[in-house]
Amino acid sequence: MSRLVVVSNRIAVPTGRQTPPGGLAVAVLAALKEYGGIWYGWSGEVSQLDTDTKIVNKGNITYAMVDLLPEDHDDYYNGFCNSVLWPLCHYRPQFMEFSRKEWEAYNRVNEMFARKLVPLLQPDDLIWAHDYHLFSLAHHLRLMGVTNRLGFFLHIPFPAWGLWRSLPCYEELLTFVCEYDLVGFQTNDDLIAFYNCVKYGLGVDVGNDGAFKVGKHPMRAQVFPIGIDVQATTSAARKSRRSSTRKRLIGSLRRRKLIVGIDRLDYSKGLLSRFLAYERLLELYPHHRRNCVFLQVAPESRKDVEAYDEIRRELEEAAGHINGRFADFDWAPIRYLNRGFNRGILMGILRAAQVGLVTPLRDGMNLVAKEYVACQDPRNPGVLVLSSLAGASRELSDGAVMVNPFDLDGVAEGLEVALQMPLDERIHRWRIMMKVLRHNDIRSWRISFVTTLQQWPT
Repeated sequence: MSRLVVVSNRIAVPTGRQTPPGGLAVAVLAALKEYGGIWYGWSGEVSQLDTDTKIVNKGNITYAMVDLLPEDHDDYYNGFCNSVLWPLCHYRPQFMEFSRKEWEAYNRVNEMFARKLVPLLQPDDLIWAHDYHLFSLAHHLRLMGVTNRLGFFLHIPFPAWGLWRSLPCYEELLTFVCEYDLVGFQTNDDLIAFYNCVKYGLGVDVGNDGAFKVGKHPMRAQVFPIGIDVQATTSAARKSRRSSTRKRLIGSLRRRKLIVGIDRLDYSKGLLSRFLAYERLLELYPHHRRNCVFLQVAPESRKDVEAYDEIRRELEEAAGHINGRFADFDWAPIRYLNRGFNRGILMGILRAAQVGLVTPLRDGMNLVAKEYVACQDPRNPGVLVLSSLAGASRELSDGAVMVNPFDLDGVAEGLEVALQMPLDERIHRWRIMMKVLRHNDIRSWRISFVTTLQQWPT
């Protein structure tokens, strides 16, 4: 088949045997290892000069990286991407801080990405762009004469029309998105939101097959729920049994049940509500005091965005308050770790937990929910407590304990159900979810998207 050229805002070049922990990175690497090709995007470095593209070859993958200028990093990345698009797509318009300067920087960086990508392309390459940082990449590639098939996948939610039109540049940006040949979303909710934006924002009706034209350009939108590498995740969890880190964790629990959450430090994850719901668990169900521990891993992200400093302060205060209220000489109800760990350690933590607590206020998919299920011991699996507002809920609702993260008492009740659930029911629920994970795994996702891109338009 043709080469696959993956474009993402950030590139994660593997070092040694460690796989990058991010969901997008894991998915992209799996796709490129199968097909071979190029992974292209930002190096993560900020340079004072416009530098040449850096090339690293590993196996059948070429990593092509470009630096950002300081003003572009501030206005494109911290600005329009993370202070406009991220809150908009996660239904938090109160955090939006729009400026025309940052909108211009967004398009300038997408133009730079396109300009430096063009010399690397071959005529039959399939180009697959990822996430909200690159909404306008197709527009700039088309202006430069690129006729390759262009696909785009959005890993986060797509906002409803009422929210999308609050963006001052909504019509122009939506038109740019429609210059891709194929646009993929995580859930049917996102797809319908996109259809409505196209209908009401551009005055274009969408066909029953998700196809339509903006101007003369035919494009298609479709749902492709992302999965995980089930076998690799299960294997990593099994291997973790021998790790000293996992042994230390289990030894420190002293036979207490472990509830675990693993998330980036972000307001979309609902971490403060999660802490408060755990406090309600200890209030409403006092028999869990001294008998369970809640471990929250939340590494910092986007340190230059003020809203994230506030989240960190709130979580530190909440953890201190709850521990001060309920802790005893030999038991602290919350362990809050504000740092990252490698993937092997994280999989070991998930396997050790009797409850996986995944309660985002809004999430495109949330692969931690799927990884938690895949990490479990089939003979004694834990229970997933899952937000109904996570994309993963569309696939895992029959096996998970479903909760609304805005209902603190409801989340506490869900934790009570999970902690008390008998073994036979836990096994039954786990098997239901594992069947879904194996059917909709990472390979199925990438084959489905790439095959559709190859065949469209015919």
